[in-house]
Amino acid sequence: MLDRVREALFSTLGPGIEGAFSLDLFAGSGSLGLEALSRGAAYARLVEESSSVVSVLRDNVETLGVGERVEILGTSALNPSTWRPPAGEPDRWADAIFFDPPYPHLGDERRGGLFAAVRTLAHEVLRPGGLLVFHTPKRGVTELDFGVGLEIWRKTYGSSALWYVRGPEVEAPEGESGADETGDEPAQ
Repeated sequence: MLDRVREALFSTLGPGIEGAFSLDLFAGSGSLGLEALSRGAAYARLVEESSSVVSVLRDNVETLGVGERVEILGTSALNPSTWRPPAGEPDRWADAIFFDPPYPHLGDERRGGLFAAVRTLAHEVLRPGGLLVFHTPKRGVTELDFGVGLEIWRKTYGSSALWYVRGPEVEAPEGESGADETGDEPAQ
């Protein structure tokens, strides 16, 4: 994810990230989960399937000295066991979920599983008032892909889009119009 897109994402999250339990699914280098920690999140779980990338993740966590606030799982981000609450907090829901699958996954047989995971995460893992942020290409994803029962809105930045997802019983942030620099409006 480009730096300016990541900055826009965290500007949208604002102070809501403080004290958060964040899930960084398809973590890659861990930039989203680690940025959440730097902005006050209490805990980050970084999930990455590639063993060579997990090694980089471990190095990044060690370099930053945040190991006591991070859990790294070297497995599929679509494995529901990776979405569980932190140890010792069985009733804690995720406050922020970063969902950044490789773009090719959106164009092959894995696409349906990605959107099914987003729906499950939003309905069963995300706390009321929390946000799931799904990073996609600007084109090729529409609000229809998410199904019904979720509040979603999109912001685009160059060739990237960030889809913000909330569970069904929570309203959009106060003062959030959903419009962005390209004029995209919230999807309902």
